Amino acid sequence: MSTSKARGQYAKGAERREQIIQTATDVFATEGFEGTALKRVAELVGVREATLFHYFKGKQELLTAVLAERDRRSVAVGEESEVGVRLMAPIAERNRREPGLTTLYAVASATANDPGHDSHGYFKERYQNVVREVSEDIARRQQDGEVRGDVDSLTLARLVIAAFDGLQLQWLYDKDVDMAEGLRKLVDVLLAPDGPA
Repeated sequence: MSTSKARGQYAKGAERREQIIQTATDVFATEGFEGTALKRVAELVGVREATLFHYFKGKQELLTAVLAERDRRSVAVGEESEVGVRLMAPIAERNRREPGLTTLYAVASATANDPGHDSHGYFKERYQNVVREVSEDIARRQQDGEVRGDVDSLTLARLVIAAFDGLQLQWLYDKDVDMAEGLRKLVDVLLAPDGPA
């Protein structure tokens, strides 16, 4: 096989893989990722369901690629280009509008704690980045006197992120839970310059 032909097949394979990720992200956002979702993705891409896994090691690798695409799209529209405490409520609003991806994130993050899990590295790195970025945002706000200074920024960042994840989990069970409003109130109370009342 000639080098140019091999390169062309590789490019087609990479293009098809990207098409699968894009389609799966769109389908999972509204329809979820259980049941017939993979069959629907395969139909939209124009392949059989089994063919999807020619491009991925398995379902978990595809799910991780979808979550990474969700992150990439957020950055592309400026939602999470710089995560900070004031951006958490808008991110929660976005998550409410994408229930399938939000459920996927919760399920995948809960099962990926084993270092041997295909998604372990993705979630470990994601949490490290989010904690660092929120902590840096809080530290800047502490220097400006906007945020309480009697607790270190890393601790406050971990508490805000824990509240975000906890509210999101509650929302998965009860759609009347207002994640965004809960986060706004938490930030206002927990981070107030004089500390909680």
